[in-house]
Amino acid sequence: MDRKTAGLIAFSIISLLLYVFGVEFYEAIWSFPTMRAVPLMVLALVGTGVYSTFKLGFPQIKYLRHGINVTRGIYDDPNDDGDLNHFRALTTALSATVGIGNIAGVATAIYYGGPGALFWMWVTAFFGTTLKFAECTLSMQFREMDSLGFTAGGPMYTIENGMGKKWRWLAVAFAAFAIICSFATGNAIQAFTVSDQIYSEVAQIVGTEHFLTLKHSIHDNFEISIQQVINGLILASLVAMVIIGGIKRIGKVTGYLAPIMAIIYVVAASLILMIHLDKISESIGLIFQMAFNPPATIAGTSGGILLTMLWGIKRGLYSNEAGQGSAAIAHSTAKTKFPVREGAVAMLGPYIDTIIICTLTGLVIICTDSWKHTQYFASITASSSEELLSSIDAGIFQGMELKNSSRLTSFAFKTGFSEFFNFGDKIVTLSVLLFGISTAISWSFYGDRSTEYLFGEKAIVPYRWVFVLFVFLGAIASLEAVWAFGDAALGFMTFPNLIAIIFLSTSLKKMTRDYFSQDHVPTK
Repeated sequence: MDRKTAGLIAFSIISLLLYVFGVEFYEAIWSFPTMRAVPLMVLALVGTGVYSTFKLGFPQIKYLRHGINVTRGIYDDPNDDGDLNHFRALTTALSATVGIGNIAGVATAIYYGGPGALFWMWVTAFFGTTLKFAECTLSMQFREMDSLGFTAGGPMYTIENGMGKKWRWLAVAFAAFAIICSFATGNAIQAFTVSDQIYSEVAQIVGTEHFLTLKHSIHDNFEISIQQVINGLILASLVAMVIIGGIKRIGKVTGYLAPIMAIIYVVAASLILMIHLDKISESIGLIFQMAFNPPATIAGTSGGILLTMLWGIKRGLYSNEAGQGSAAIAHSTAKTKFPVREGAVAMLGPYIDTIIICTLTGLVIICTDSWKHTQYFASITASSSEELLSSIDAGIFQGMELKNSSRLTSFAFKTGFSEFFNFGDKIVTLSVLLFGISTAISWSFYGDRSTEYLFGEKAIVPYRWVFVLFVFLGAIASLEAVWAFGDAALGFMTFPNLIAIIFLSTSLKKMTRDYFSQDHVPTK
């Protein structure tokens, strides 16, 4: 069976299951077997990371320095096959992972799991670096070149070319869910978050009754304003101007955008920590204390360590996407004849994304005492379960408003800079804008490559225009069902990728040993 036929069958099955069982059938992938046990998805991701780390001999430590040197460009050869140099391949992948998860994901983990959740995000990132090394090395090894001379790589090619044609069904499943995810999690949710943030800023200036911000009811649960339409048109135009030009233009834009947005956010967070320097050691102590020794009220009711662990692991995985296979598509574009070389570069992703940026976000929330506006804090200080439940329902605990997601991070930045100015939260607004756009741009390429794998080169341009349409739709509508389905698709992408990593781990170990047994002479 050819790929196109297999792809059509895959989408038919996915649609049929969605129609018969609803989104809940797919959402269960992140909670099965139950929310009180460790979900199978978490076990699979962390377990494969631990297995690969020991099998490959802790590459995230041994080869980290080499990865930094490769990223610096000292081994670059412009004559090598590929589309992007090592640095731009990394920034393209980072543009997709450094985003809303670093701002809202960390806050959500602390909101439900407390400061200790940050420790488990670190653990996830440490073992996730090996998954990035594995999936990206394999993606480089088994990539193809299309008739236009561009690279075509990712877990779908790793599965089919590395594991054999009999596994094509698994590769098709990965590609199908990657396309779905690119429209939802990688697109609509980013556009909505950016549009909603802009709408809120405009509403603060002109009010909600202004002709720009006044919302008109179209039908049940769907309201729209002129401002949202304007946001959607601008965002869709910006994304279209980049992605219609293909991977080289995407790489060029993300090569500038990713470092700029990271520098703005990192510098701002670092300044807040310098202002609250006296609280950093106390905050770090709180992270470790609550990671292993939660308060008695938490330990006795909600699973204690397990609750904190699960929220830290889930948000950590969402933040760096290690093991999900998406970044491997970007890294497979690198100009190099050595697959392991790009794998070493890919390892830097979780370090930058989770170890550095997520840690800064978490420490800002804790050092400014903003974490006391969370459900977790309410759980450990409420005098009774009735007080806790009523506080959660009202969104206010002991006179303080409970804040979750990006609202908690915005509050922390505003509080952190309050001694000097009163608009620290606008830094988060700018970051949301840059992160959201960059994530959508990078995810368009992931869907692009998956579309080409299933339906050929002629389907690429139509896919890109549909992607642009979804940017507009995401900006004007709250599409909870689409988001939920996209998150589920992200989970279903993961299993084929993890199976490939385990299946090919012995070959990967040999490739790694052979590569580092050679002398590598810088070209610059």
